[in-house]
Amino acid sequence: MKICRDDFALYAVLGITMMFFTHVMLNIGGNIGLVPLTGIPLPFLSYGGSSLALSLLAVGLVQSIKVYNS
Repeated sequence: MKICRDDFALYAVLGITMMFFTHVMLNIGGNIGLVPLTGIPLPFLSYGGSSLALSLLAVGLVQSIKVYNS
């Protein structure tokens, strides 16, 4: 079932979701020793204003796409 009306909105949401997924998986893998620590911040939990601002902006973009494309 396709929720978005256009492909750009679908790919934007998919890209933001993958960004969060890779950040979380790299942090989990680094903490349990599967991958080397890379310094990627954990979304919404790590210290840093620019990372938090970008994460909040990305979630706002996803919510806006959901409101205007459903």
